[in-house]
Amino acid sequence: MSICSSLARKFPKLTIIGEEDLPSEEVDQELIEDGQWEEILRQPCPSQYSAIKEEDLVVWVDPLDGTKEYTEGLLDNVTVLIGIAYEGKAIAGIINQPYYNYQNNEKQKLREHRNEAKAGPEAVLGRTIWGVLGLGAFGFQLKEAPAGKHIITTTRSHSNKLVTDCISAMSPDDVLRVGGAGNKIIQLIEGKASAYIFASPGCKKWDTCAPEVILHAVGGKLTDIHGNALRYNKEVKHMNSAGVLATLRNYDYYASRVPESVKNALVP
Repeated sequence: MSICSSLARKFPKLTIIGEEDLPSEEVDQELIEDGQWEEILRQPCPSQYSAIKEEDLVVWVDPLDGTKEYTEGLLDNVTVLIGIAYEGKAIAGIINQPYYNYQNNEKQKLREHRNEAKAGPEAVLGRTIWGVLGLGAFGFQLKEAPAGKHIITTTRSHSNKLVTDCISAMSPDDVLRVGGAGNKIIQLIEGKASAYIFASPGCKKWDTCAPEVILHAVGGKLTDIHGNALRYNKEVKHMNSAGVLATLRNYDYYASRVPESVKNALVP
């Protein structure tokens, strides 16, 4: 309610598509965010976007990506995703991790409660990663996965035979099963994984729009399992029915190993 209502009030001509039903009734004023992040406004707008009209933009919102993990207390899997698309292409995105550092944060509180000396840097809770094509991505330290290692990140709670068949074909050194599409892209850009593979329908456009931008802004690639770019115009179907294949580097290695049986089973 806060994200969609705040955007709609400030930018009434936007098309906003959210995972949750958009609020129709008047929302409490305390939920309306009308501030601006000066650090971002100091950045130059890429010239190719300087003439865009508000009504030409589509915003895809997932207010809680990694819902199952959230209910189970796996808070580091949880992200808030806001992606911005123009002419069907994802061009700007925000991944907020509200609970980033929560384990260190809890330890910090415990130490303070015991009046112990602080060990290491103070743990700040939460962080925001954002990016714009043509400008870059910010809020994290880019790191590549170990060279020569095939570490795959995939679904924790929505696996099936197609997913496991596809992953097996990659001859992985390790497989990380975690929640949230936003969280998996963060694993790619922070060097914990070399490919994100989800060979199944299930994830939606609001799951991939913002993370795709962050990845593309640092030279990575995200497509469906066939290698097709995802489209984000307002008329598009919400389901990514042909799955997701994403890497920071070496995309062709993984794309070339997707089994034909998997491709045949997933229709774009």
